[in-house]
Amino acid sequence: MDSIKGQGGIQMLLTAEQEAQHIVSSARNLKIGGLKQAKEEAEKEVALYRSKLDTQYQKNLSETGGSSGAKRLEEETEMRIKNLKESASRVSPDIVEMVIKYVRTVKT
Repeated sequence: MDSIKGQGGIQMLLTAEQEAQHIVSSARNLKIGGLKQAKEEAEKEVALYRSKLDTQYQKNLSETGGSSGAKRLEEETEMRIKNLKESASRVSPDIVEMVIKYVRTVKT
């Protein structure tokens, strides 16, 4: 009789183990499904945010005139270069005179 009880107990343990495996498997599948859903939602949010930023960038670009900003910067740079060249040509004779005077002066 004890052997029959022992076999029945073993069978109960095997059945309980199978049920536990099913429960764990179901929980794992739910977890994987939840992670996939969260990933898909995050990808949608990223795409929406990227689209929003791109739209805002295009709007800002059209408002500022796009390449006109670069053109304006180039014009300002050319103007500054011209001013520096003019300033250099005005003071150049004075600088040459100072250098010649310094070279001619002998220190003893």
